[in-house]
Amino acid sequence: MSVVSLIVDMSGEGAGPMSWLPENQILRSFLIFSIFRAIYGAGIVFITYFLATSDEAPIWISVFFLLSSMVISRVIFRAIKKRWPHLA
Repeated sequence: MSVVSLIVDMSGEGAGPMSWLPENQILRSFLIFSIFRAIYGAGIVFITYFLATSDEAPIWISVFFLLSSMVISRVIFRAIKKRWPHLA
C-alpha cells in the first residue's frame, strides 16, 4: 500500500482536513467519553468537596465515594452506549 493511497481525497465540496474526524469510531467514542467524564467529574468533585469539608462526615466517606464513583461512571457510560449505539 502506498502513501498516496492513504491520503484522503479532499477535492469534494465541503471536504476539509478535519472531515474524517466525525466518522472515526474510536475518536468519536473517546470524545464522547471525555465530555461525559468532564460533566460527571465536575459533579463528583463538587460532592466530594462538601463531603470532605463536612465536620460530620469522616474522611473515609469521601474516599469511598470517589472509589465507587469510578465504577458507577463506567456503568453509566455503558448504559449510554447501549441506549444510543450510534454515538460510540
